[in-house]
Amino acid sequence: MGFVWGPGDLLAYETQYKPTGICHCPFVHVVRKDEDIYSPILRKLFNESHHIFVGLQNMKDDVPSKNKKHQYVTHVSKNYRSVIRACMEETHSQLKTASDIIPRWFECMFIRQVSILLAVELIWNLCEVLFIEAAPAGSLLLHLLDWVRLHKADVDEKAQEVLQSECPAEHQAYWDVTVCYILQGRIDEARQILLKQASQQPAARVTFKLMDSLLMKMPIYNPGGTQTLTEFDVKWRRWHQECDRCLQDNSFASHPHLELICKILVGDEDTLLEQREHLSTWYHFLVTRLLYCHPTVKPTELHYYAQASMDMFLDGRSAPEPLDSILLAAFEFDIHQVIKDCSIALNNWWFVAHLTDLLDHCKLLQSHNLHFGSNLREFLLLEYASGLFTHHSLWQLAVDYFDHCPEFGRVYLELQIERVPLDTERKALKVLRICEQRQMAEQVRSICKIMAKKALRNNRLGSALSWSIRAKDAAFATLISERFLQDYCTHGTFSDLDLIDNLGSAMLLSDRLTFLGKYREFHKLYAEKQFAEAARLLLSLMTAKIAPRSFWMTLLTDALPLLEQKQVIFSADQTYELMHCLEELTTEHSQQLTTKIELLRLALARNLALAIVKEGTLEA
Repeated sequence: MGFVWGPGDLLAYETQYKPTGICHCPFVHVVRKDEDIYSPILRKLFNESHHIFVGLQNMKDDVPSKNKKHQYVTHVSKNYRSVIRACMEETHSQLKTASDIIPRWFECMFIRQVSILLAVELIWNLCEVLFIEAAPAGSLLLHLLDWVRLHKADVDEKAQEVLQSECPAEHQAYWDVTVCYILQGRIDEARQILLKQASQQPAARVTFKLMDSLLMKMPIYNPGGTQTLTEFDVKWRRWHQECDRCLQDNSFASHPHLELICKILVGDEDTLLEQREHLSTWYHFLVTRLLYCHPTVKPTELHYYAQASMDMFLDGRSAPEPLDSILLAAFEFDIHQVIKDCSIALNNWWFVAHLTDLLDHCKLLQSHNLHFGSNLREFLLLEYASGLFTHHSLWQLAVDYFDHCPEFGRVYLELQIERVPLDTERKALKVLRICEQRQMAEQVRSICKIMAKKALRNNRLGSALSWSIRAKDAAFATLISERFLQDYCTHGTFSDLDLIDNLGSAMLLSDRLTFLGKYREFHKLYAEKQFAEAARLLLSLMTAKIAPRSFWMTLLTDALPLLEQKQVIFSADQTYELMHCLEELTTEHSQQLTTKIELLRLALARNLALAIVKEGTLEA
């Protein structure tokens, strides 16, 4: 069956199943291209990460490279990870509290989102260690240990349960917790918990003391210390030989659990593989194996150990999953393969867009351009932002992402902004402000025209006129001015006086709008009893041909109260001009408005006589 993505990235297709979503037709389902954009669970992730993204773009370029690297890790990468973690924990807590009341399909969605976020944080954290921090030999293992510990935190819950029991040494999970601590390189915690067992077995106190001595002596590399990596390696090998000697001497033969721990300390691969249940993943196995066999592993050697560890751990029992391939690509320092695999495996563009942007700022992707012109960073940001634009509120976040795509960002924004539904005037003003700030003149005109037409359909003349003025649409402003004048003729008053009174230079947009503004000015002068100024303005509107011919009779009728004033307002010349205008109308409407025309003629004749007398007296 063929299909295409429609407006708003929606796909409708025929199906035999009943609808479960928003569609009311029993034969049609609605499918979204970027389903996660509409997930309330991930809304916080999108919003919070937007602030971090903008902050990264505004980071100063003049910071020394060493300090900048520190900023990228502490202020950017870790902030992204903290947002992922917060979102994941919130989702987990919601799932716990609402598991009894939410539908099964919704619970499955929650679980799926948590698992995706876990994978995202796992990959991001590893990329931070390998690519951004670029930890050297010695430090590399310490970072990988932190990485494993962070993503294998269930041992802490078990340890809490054991330590809070009445007799921790006899708890069924006691040795499991101890072994897990050893596997994670948490030596101090392992020593503390072994003391509980030693105090319960006085006969084996010497054996426990020997194990404690081995654990205490285990060398841990200190990157900030004075000891060189070579010196550490020599010291570690001596300790490793001591552990092996204890094993060969059967020092722990009387205590199987301690013997197991000693085998782990010497890095016995068979023993480590037997702990699959505690290790749970091949990459945990990798880090434990490095800790007890190759603690000074170099970054360039990492991929050999990673591949071997995955093959040994899976042992043909299960095929590698997408997450395994992504992590393996990271251990191989193949950034582009990591991004490619994540783009395929993950169900939204958030992760690859933000990670690629950060790596690009770290100057790790400069050489990789795509064949169609844009670089990888921009391509992924454009895809992510385009998805955000389909959401009713997240579209505002997308604007900043387009702003920071120098090659195609503006083009995408121009295309996407036109698709934003202008449901309310408030939303239209938001869109308009975005367009005005970016000098997108064509989009500004388009938005204003749409809103002006909407307002006119709803008979909101003031709003329609305001939008048409912002659009600088002379034709539409003329049309709305005509409607204002028609309303005035029908009701005898103007609506939206505040707008008309404050047109200012906007009235020059069209002749009809100019007339509307000036005609309203005439009414204000009349109300203020500035009759002479009102008379001059009224006459100029007619003689300068600003007033439409259809409105002349209304203007002449407005002149009647001025003609009937006790003092002479119109001069003889002005009266002649009014008479001339009246005669023009009379020839056009000879059979109409007879009474009104006669009244005007009488008033004009009377005013002319008074004006001639007054002007003659003044001359004498």
